[in-house]
Amino acid sequence: MTKFKNWLLGSGLLGVLLLLSGCVRMDKDGTPDTSGLVYRMLVVPLENFLNWMVNNFNWSYGLAIIVLTIIVRLVIMPLGINQSKKSLIQSEKMQSIKPQIDAAQEKVKQASTQEEQMEAQREMQAVYKENNVSMMGGMGCLPLLIQMPIFSALYYTARFSEGIQHSTFIGIDLAKPSYILVVVVGVAYLLQGYISLIGVPEEQKKTMRSMMIASPLMIVFMSFTSPAGVALYWVVGGIFSCLQTFITNVLMRPRIKAQIQEELKKNPPKQVVTKPIKKAEPIQPKQVNQPKNKNKNNNTGNGRNAGKQKRK
Repeated sequence: MTKFKNWLLGSGLLGVLLLLSGCVRMDKDGTPDTSGLVYRMLVVPLENFLNWMVNNFNWSYGLAIIVLTIIVRLVIMPLGINQSKKSLIQSEKMQSIKPQIDAAQEKVKQASTQEEQMEAQREMQAVYKENNVSMMGGMGCLPLLIQMPIFSALYYTARFSEGIQHSTFIGIDLAKPSYILVVVVGVAYLLQGYISLIGVPEEQKKTMRSMMIASPLMIVFMSFTSPAGVALYWVVGGIFSCLQTFITNVLMRPRIKAQIQEELKKNPPKQVVTKPIKKAEPIQPKQVNQPKNKNKNNNTGNGRNAGKQKRK
C-alpha cells in the first residue's frame, strides 16, 4: 500500500504539471485567452484578490501571496490533520494483523492452482474486513486536490498579472524563476520528509525513504520551472507541511499508538488466516547399494583354472 500511495502522490504532482500546460489556451502573441473557462473561474478571481490586498493594505505582491498561502493552508490543515490521524490509526492496526497478512501472501505464493490463489486472496480480504482495517491504509488525497486549482490559478497569475510582472519581494523578481527559493523549497520538503520518519517502524522507513526523496524533487522541479511567485507559495506551504507533520507524527502518534495497543488488549485481532502448511517434499526412493564382487577377477581366474583341470 505504501508503494501505491507514493505512486498516487507522484502521479498527482505530475497531473498538476499537465494541468498547467494545457488548462489555459494561449493566443498567437503568447498572451492567455481571457475568455477561457479556467482563466475566468480561477485566474481572474485570484488576481482580483491579490490586487485587493495590495491596494487596501499597501502590501507587496510577495506578502499578498504569503497571506493567500497561509489562508489556504489554514483552511485545509484541519482536514489534513484529521486525514493523517486516520492514516496513523490504520497503520497501527495494520501492524496487529501483519502476521495474518504475511501468512495469506505466503499461501498465494504456494498456490498451485488458480482456485487456491483466489481462496488465499479472499482470506486476505477477510482479514481486513473482520478487523475493520482499510486496505488503503486511511489514505486521502483531498488536501492535495484542493490545492491543485489554487496552484494552477497562481501559476498563470504570476505569469500574466501586470502587478506581479513588475513586483519584487526581498529583491527577488516574482515574475521569473528564483534559484534561492528553489533551494529553500527543497530544504523545507526534505525536512518535512525527515519529520515524517520519526517514530515509524524500521520496516516502513525503508519504503518511505524513497518518497522522502521523490516528493521534494518533484516540487523542486515545479518550482524551478515556475515564476518565483509560485515558488513562494511552495515555500510557505512547505513550512506548514513541516508543522502539520510534527503535530501528527511527533505529538499525536505516541498517543494514538498507546490507544490502539489498549484497544487490542481488550479486543485482540480476529484470527482469519493461519500460517500456511508447508508442502511436504516428495520422498526420493533410496538406492540399494549392490555389494561389489571384489573377487570377480579371482573367480574368473578360478573359472579358467577349473576349465583347465577338467580338460586335464
